Amino acid sequence: MFETDPEETSTVSSDEWTERAAERAYYHRGRFFIKRSLRPSEYMTTLKGTTYVPRLGKERLQNEAASLQFIRNASNIPVPTLHASFEVDGAYFVVTEYIDGSSMSELSEDQKIGVQGELSQHLAILRQIKSNKTGGPSGIVIPPSRVVERTDKDMFWSQQTADHQKYVFCHNDLSQQNIIVDPCTLKIQAIIDWEYAGFFPQYFESLFYKRLGPSSAIGDEHDDVPELMSFLQTTEK
Repeated sequence: MFETDPEETSTVSSDEWTERAAERAYYHRGRFFIKRSLRPSEYMTTLKGTTYVPRLGKERLQNEAASLQFIRNASNIPVPTLHASFEVDGAYFVVTEYIDGSSMSELSEDQKIGVQGELSQHLAILRQIKSNKTGGPSGIVIPPSRVVERTDKDMFWSQQTADHQKYVFCHNDLSQQNIIVDPCTLKIQAIIDWEYAGFFPQYFESLFYKRLGPSSAIGDEHDDVPELMSFLQTTEK
């Protein structure tokens, strides 16, 4: 938990708002959606009095920008249009189109059934996009969030190379909150938040969108983090 300043988060109107969270600042300006990494002066303080430093804050946004452009060029999977990405005064910005719609998490269970069917089609397309190297399109290797959260320090993971195209493109944060649908037609408008995306073994892509909650094991679900860590820490030739 964090100590926050109420002045730091504000909602202006439906087409213009600003919000700052523990890891990102977000802006909606008309047709544009902007998110950026935080500067050190903006890091939050936990209730224990320690400073919370976002993990790989800049690198994740660099990876997302490259992944959005890559998916747009390589498939017909709906993703926000990338308008720009750049760094200013220690903060990295990603500017995309604003996607209007409802989160899949807001739908009824009956409504979600059709959305899951469409998602399975998009996943089938992703699994056909292959590489012999791990990591994102720009070469940055960002493991799934559930792995990053379980490490005790920032790690820059090495890119692994195989002798054939065995790795598939994974979103790696495919929760219901990251699926935006048309509330009337229930058609997927966009899959968002590609910060952890890249080429990995297919089992990295857990289907978290099948239930509410985070992109990590909950309850009696299988915890696959040790298995993912084992792969990531292996140098494959």
